[in-house]
Amino acid sequence: MLTEASVSHLHVESVGEGPPLVLLHGWALHAGLFAPIVPALARQHRVHAVDLPGHGHSDPLRSWTLQAVVEALERRFADERALSVLGWSLGGALALAWARRAPSRISRLLLVTTTPKFIAGADWPHAMTDETLARFAHELRVAFKPTLLRFLTLQVQGSEEGRSALSALRQQLFARGEPDPAVLADSLAALRAIDLRDDVGRLGQPALIVTGGRDLLAPPEAGAWLAERLPAGRLHAFPTAAHAPFISHRDAFLDVALPFLRDG
Repeated sequence: MLTEASVSHLHVESVGEGPPLVLLHGWALHAGLFAPIVPALARQHRVHAVDLPGHGHSDPLRSWTLQAVVEALERRFADERALSVLGWSLGGALALAWARRAPSRISRLLLVTTTPKFIAGADWPHAMTDETLARFAHELRVAFKPTLLRFLTLQVQGSEEGRSALSALRQQLFARGEPDPAVLADSLAALRAIDLRDDVGRLGQPALIVTGGRDLLAPPEAGAWLAERLPAGRLHAFPTAAHAPFISHRDAFLDVALPFLRDG
């Protein structure tokens, strides 16, 4: 019997040689945003940059849930072992859920500006309010291109390197089209529902958590919480970065990421 995940095609671009490394991007975007760091990563890894379901060139799911996306990833990479996963934002939450489902196959986690819970609550102050996320989602639906460009501009503030990287990315940013409005709504609903706090303590993989001191979407306190509670977690903070340090602080990010991915 076909599951919701199995009937969908995941678009994956693979390059390089070495141990496998899967890249998972954030909500409403696509794997092309990793372009600034892929060449360096591919010198020591077989890099698999994934367009999440319904994003970029990947087919949508009938129902966009965390479980369904993890099932799709499991099917796509069923023949791989000792996978490292670099997850950014929503991609980081997916990496955590995937590692919980397949602990023997996911060897290490590089979690970039992510959080186990994206929405603030009485027992979780380290997040944006639901109203803030809803407003951003509405702006994306109404004016996707200018809203996303504005969002990325905010995320690369803090260095000249980031501004030049954003300039290089502008041309390809919309090359994979815009997500379907239904996909945006379903994946946003899934993001709002994510709460992986009870799972974190059960993950034994080496994990590096990277935070940005100016990040408003996944505040650095959320990353510090993850690093403290993951049994093999450690933290690296970029005080002047926002939500995309691999773009805004590319070289410094690679100086931290490459040794971790190589040696743990």
